[in-house]
Amino acid sequence: MTFDIHAALPAALADRAGAWQFIRAFAADRTEAIGAADGYDRAELDASAARLGVAVPTALRELYELLGRRHDLTSNHDVLLAPDKLYVEDGVLVFREENQGVAWWGVRPDGDDPAVLARYSLAEPAEETWSAWLPRLSVAAVEIVLSEVLLFDDELVEAIELAPEEIERLPEEMRELPFPGYPECEEPGNRVRWFASAELLARYDGGMIVFRARTEDDMEYFFDVVCGEDDGEGEPAA
Repeated sequence: MTFDIHAALPAALADRAGAWQFIRAFAADRTEAIGAADGYDRAELDASAARLGVAVPTALRELYELLGRRHDLTSNHDVLLAPDKLYVEDGVLVFREENQGVAWWGVRPDGDDPAVLARYSLAEPAEETWSAWLPRLSVAAVEIVLSEVLLFDDELVEAIELAPEEIERLPEEMRELPFPGYPECEEPGNRVRWFASAELLARYDGGMIVFRARTEDDMEYFFDVVCGEDDGEGEPAA
């Protein structure tokens, strides 16, 4: 039976155990199952904590131990730092970097499952501060895996410009996922939204929807429904 992303997500957003269970099932369904060799061992994480002089929160340890070496799930687009590359800046333990070096994600090194903060490179460096991103690290781990799988560099990924009022054109079976908001990047009408069906996964962000299909037939179906078969509108973005 195909993994039901809608049924599984609420438990993933509720606690760490649910998040790791969701990630395992999602990876097995949409790419390859997570194996025993896909994570870092505790000694590597202990060494990182000793080097930094701070505790590595439990959720971050569990993320690395589960799939820290699976670059397709963690670093296909942006980069989950290896344990020996973790660093502390302004009291924030930085664990992830944007692929062009314009954004960073981190946590305060306290608590089991702390909130994730983000910092963005701005024209005025003095204005660069850490701001709220997602409420818990385990929730961020789910988002990271969804995003990295969505952005695989293959023929089953496409992007289309879509105005907020055109969201209703998505295939009926692509229901919206109840994912928490991203407060630092939400603007009226352009908030980040996730949609999924058994065959399609999509993220809407700033007037653009990026989607991934299981097969070429699923991709053609998406274009037929959203763009129309004959009107030529909504061509894939360059």
